[in-house]
Amino acid sequence: MSSLILRAGTRLLAPMMLLFSVFLLWRGHNLPGGGFIGGLVATSAIALQGIAFGPASMRRTLVFAPATIAGAGVLIATFAALPAALAGLPFFTGLWLKLDLGDGAVLPLSTPLLFDIGVYFTVIGGVCALIAALEEEPALEDQDMGG
Repeated sequence: MSSLILRAGTRLLAPMMLLFSVFLLWRGHNLPGGGFIGGLVATSAIALQGIAFGPASMRRTLVFAPATIAGAGVLIATFAALPAALAGLPFFTGLWLKLDLGDGAVLPLSTPLLFDIGVYFTVIGGVCALIAALEEEPALEDQDMGG
């Protein structure tokens, strides 16, 4: 299916969806949202790109293989437990680092945010791997049923 309206809409909508997914990720470790829902919104934007422009466009958008993205996400999420373990605290205890940006501005960074980033990439990689596998699956009518 090649729709001019879908392609034009995707060019406008996909970047906004990706930006919204990062917003959900950033605010999610303090408020509702987070890595999972942010990853699903980002995956929706990537899937929309694939529907509008074809599977090759989706792969170009991802840059890395979906399994690599998911694996990196699992590593990042696991790494979020290390600061607490090194400090002798219970596993996955949340720790915060407040960076002074000057003029009274402070940027709070935390291990829950690091965990959410890992979940974000794991969801993107896992769901995009599923979508890619479904795209490569031959259609039922194309299969030789034998007989």
